[in-house]
Amino acid sequence: MKITPLMGENCVRISPPGQYKQQYYPLMGGGERYIERSLKMARILVIDDEQAVRLFLREILETDGHEVVDAPDGKAGLRLFSEEPADLTIIDIFMPEKEGLETIRELRREYPGVKIIAISGGGGIGNFDFLHMAKRFGALRTIAKPFEKKEMLDAVQEALG
Repeated sequence: MKITPLMGENCVRISPPGQYKQQYYPLMGGGERYIERSLKMARILVIDDEQAVRLFLREILETDGHEVVDAPDGKAGLRLFSEEPADLTIIDIFMPEKEGLETIRELRREYPGVKIIAISGGGGIGNFDFLHMAKRFGALRTIAKPFEKKEMLDAVQEALG
């Protein structure tokens, strides 16, 4: 982490390596003194066949300072991940082309350290709980649709650790 006094300013730039968004916080005692704090942004891949869900997730995650890429199905998501891996992947369970459980299994097989949050509005059929199965396949967290912004942001923060 690099700490740089800014000339002629009553603030300090704190710069760890990587991609960042800048935030300014008042120093103790208030007044005109600030600290410019750089927060590392995560690259998050959202894989969901519902465009409205992808747009909602993009909005809340980008507002929180993350870079977001998205795909409409597991096949496209795997291609995007192989081209440029993400720090976190959010995967819907029910999708065309390649459904979520299959996508989770393939990602975990090819990239064992991948961090995954599984989401679904389908829940379960009979005694088969798809979100529980996603956890068994390697998802760190599961969230049922519909979900609240805070619930997703808390899960993202937890998954990124």
